[in-house]
Amino acid sequence: MNWQQVLTAGTARLRAAGVPDAPRDARRLLAHVLGLPPERLTLILSDPVTPGIPDLYDGLIDKRSRRVPVSHLTGARQFWGRVFEVTPDVLDPRPETETLIGAALEKPWTRLLDLGTGSGCILLTLLAERGPTAFGIGTDLSKAALAVAMRNAAALRLGDRVQFYSGDWLDALPQSCAAFDLIVSNPPYIALEEVADLAPDVGLYEPRMALTDEGDGLGAYRRITRAAPRHLTLGGWLMVEIGPTQKLAVSQMFRNAGFVEIAILTDFDGRDRVVMGQKPRN
Repeated sequence: MNWQQVLTAGTARLRAAGVPDAPRDARRLLAHVLGLPPERLTLILSDPVTPGIPDLYDGLIDKRSRRVPVSHLTGARQFWGRVFEVTPDVLDPRPETETLIGAALEKPWTRLLDLGTGSGCILLTLLAERGPTAFGIGTDLSKAALAVAMRNAAALRLGDRVQFYSGDWLDALPQSCAAFDLIVSNPPYIALEEVADLAPDVGLYEPRMALTDEGDGLGAYRRITRAAPRHLTLGGWLMVEIGPTQKLAVSQMFRNAGFVEIAILTDFDGRDRVVMGQKPRN
């Protein structure tokens, strides 16, 4: 037996279980057990199998068939060209969130706040891209999530430019904390009535508190938009990721809080994804 046969069998099992993108996931899992980058897997598919490895692979295929996320099986997820540790304590970084990254990098800022930082993928990506003059703070209600973010900061050698605080949104900040040029957040925006319709990969395995506010999906935006202005410098920006039906409600919250230059950005699928606004300069 060669690795191509192992891969073919794994793909077939995922397809039979109804897993979307079965070929992609089968390749990622095989590359993981072999310790290879997925793009190099093709080079070894005709090689004979190594004893024991197919059993490890079969175990991962079994778990993926039960819709355990691939990132939970491999312990990592790539985001904006970097690898981040992912556990069941944090939201799995998604490509759509890169819309927020792109928008943030177009603005001038050196002090950054990420609310509900989770794995730290937004905060740490922005700090790494902006360079050594940038400093950031991440807050999260989950101490387990902050532990993941801290490990990611250390792995990316950003520990000297970032601080983390446990608490509820902006209430987690020390009273003496200086104002920020940019505040970002990807808060829980799924309404309670929508939770039952989530894909099992999400609804069964990702942290519930990162998915829903147990209400209408807008609770976090109300709190963030009310509190953010007093923590922003004049001309500073607030940027939040939203669900595809929330642009009108969230942009109105921005207006009510006094933000100007309010804009709505779409992701690569054309769905509304980010609302942003600027604190007036005077």
